Amino acid sequence: MQTASTNICEKMDRSQDLSEFKRGTVIGCHLCNKSIYEMSLLLNIPRSNVSGIITKWKRLGTTATQPQSERGVSAC
Repeated sequence: MQTASTNICEKMDRSQDLSEFKRGTVIGCHLCNKSIYEMSLLLNIPRSNVSGIITKWKRLGTTATQPQSERGVSAC
């Protein structure tokens, strides 16, 4: 297991989305039976994000980001 000083990724900013590569790495780690905690430490992303990526992948079969709805925009 890697320590905090040797993590391969920078700390994630709240407003930025994870790259397709990082999401794919989460799925790869999941398929290699890594725990959510281990993936979180290795990739330096929150456990909730790791869990959400895995859940989305199991449910939808993809890790791609989905377009957000446009709330508050009138059709008129």
